Amino acid sequence: MNDPSEEAAAARKALAEHPSVDEEAEKRRQYVAANRDRIRELNRLWRSQHLDRARELNRDSMRRAAARRHREAEVRARGRERAKRWREEHPERKREYQQQWVAENREKVREYYNRYYEARRAEVNARAAAMRDADPERTKQITRQWAERNKERRAELQRNRRSDPEVYQSELEANAAARRLKRSLSRAGLPPKLLHAATAAERRANEREADAYFNDPSRPEHLRQFTVFAESLTEHMLKNGARMREFAEAYVSSRARVGLPPVSVEDVVYARAVEVVAERMRRVDLLTGRDVAAAVRSTKAEVRREERHQQMDELMKAILVRLHQDNGRLNAKAEMENRARAHRGMPRVPAESLVVQLALQDVIERVPTSRLTKADARTAVRIAGLHIAASLESHDVVDQSVHRRALS
Repeated sequence: MNDPSEEAAAARKALAEHPSVDEEAEKRRQYVAANRDRIRELNRLWRSQHLDRARELNRDSMRRAAARRHREAEVRARGRERAKRWREEHPERKREYQQQWVAENREKVREYYNRYYEARRAEVNARAAAMRDADPERTKQITRQWAERNKERRAELQRNRRSDPEVYQSELEANAAARRLKRSLSRAGLPPKLLHAATAAERRANEREADAYFNDPSRPEHLRQFTVFAESLTEHMLKNGARMREFAEAYVSSRARVGLPPVSVEDVVYARAVEVVAERMRRVDLLTGRDVAAAVRSTKAEVRREERHQQMDELMKAILVRLHQDNGRLNAKAEMENRARAHRGMPRVPAESLVVQLALQDVIERVPTSRLTKADARTAVRIAGLHIAASLESHDVVDQSVHRRALS
């Protein structure tokens, strides 16, 4: 057996005669760094002289690289599959590991979330808003809990916001205006102003509905059809309302005679009017049931206003005609009424007011007043009184001028 000291000396001699691989690699790197241009030129020259061989070597290299990438992808896929199976088989250990890693790497997690948020700010905000809108009650509960836990932080945020003089002044002015309005309503005996505080979720829902409404490409044609339909329906009812009502009353009577369930005359009138107007229009394909109902409501309101104006005019004309035709009798009755009031110890009433009221009582039963209210009747009396006062003043002026001419 050889002496260990002799074996060690032989090994040192072999290392001295044969440099290590690392030393060879280091020498090669130094040579390459010192002769880059020469090596590049030699490679180019060799490639020009052995083009087929260079292409073959390049193809072999690309095949080896592709095979290596394929093997690495398969290894990674198998690793992912094993990790997936392990996570499915050990969910508790997976959760513990995640929690432990997050606890040990708070800064990394915060940095990752910050980078992700900066790169996808709009997307993150939209997802968060959708989650809050999906469960508003839970959102309110979480907000209240956060406010309870972070009272000092909340107060600090409010102080920072009010540190802006313009914001602070605007809040003071808004609060003062609200207090003034509350005091004014209280002094007038009116209830306080009712406010509905719209939540952020409601505002976002309203904005989405508004965007969907105004960005609808068919909206202009839809609005045109609705406008034309509503105007045509109103015009038709104002022109043919009486005739259509007669038809509806006859139709309702015939149904009652044959024992069918009763229907409203108003419903029959407007159902027929809608049918007639729709047949005359060129296009109604975009109108919905809500559009037709809205047009009917608008037409009913306009017809009521027109009927009210007509009945008001007829009542005014009837009062004035009665005043001109039966002025003597009305004045006598007014004088008798004032005597009776004086006999009962009541104050006298101006003769003109009594005359107009008596004329109103005479004509109220003979003119249509179904659309008029008590306030409309008082307005008619007041206007008729003004007409009488104006006519009396004109007569007085005429009498004075005649008297002056006679004296002259």
